[in-house]
Amino acid sequence: MNVVPCHHYRVFETPAGFCAIAWSEAGISRLQLPMTSADAAERMILRRLPHAAPGIPSAEIKAAIEAVRRYFAGASVEFSALRLDLAEQDAFFREIYSALRKVGWGETTSYGALAKAIGAGPDAARRVGQAMANNPIPLIIPCHRVLAAGGRLGGFSAPGGSDTKVRMLELEGVRLGARDPSQQAFAF
Repeated sequence: MNVVPCHHYRVFETPAGFCAIAWSEAGISRLQLPMTSADAAERMILRRLPHAAPGIPSAEIKAAIEAVRRYFAGASVEFSALRLDLAEQDAFFREIYSALRKVGWGETTSYGALAKAIGAGPDAARRVGQAMANNPIPLIIPCHRVLAAGGRLGGFSAPGGSDTKVRMLELEGVRLGARDPSQQAFAF
């Protein structure tokens, strides 16, 4: 029996490299941040959605692709109106992602502040970190804008690790102080 994919995807080029976006009828379900090749971006999106099929983007998805291209070209882009498919995420993660989508271009927040924004105690900051590490739609859910306590960089699980996070923040005009060498990522 053949599995009919409920997700489609498209690989596209940006000024920073090749990205991939996946969607369902409910909205955008995945975004792969820039990779060095179209093949690498496609492999990454299919690793997360193995039954997805290439698709022709709707007007809404085309607009999202153009917004991502503009972002990586250095334009101030607002993603909060895009429809997302977060059905596979637990309720806590969905609540955190919703609060994070209110953090705009050039702004930052912290794990603790996000926990507080949804009415959770400071002990929930670790769970916020887990939500960031498992963010299926980075950039559109702007996990790169979340810093650790004291304005430290914190982690970033996207390709390029903390270096990618710094580049994205710098693209938005956010300048961080000296970086902690223990937060440096391996270059792959």
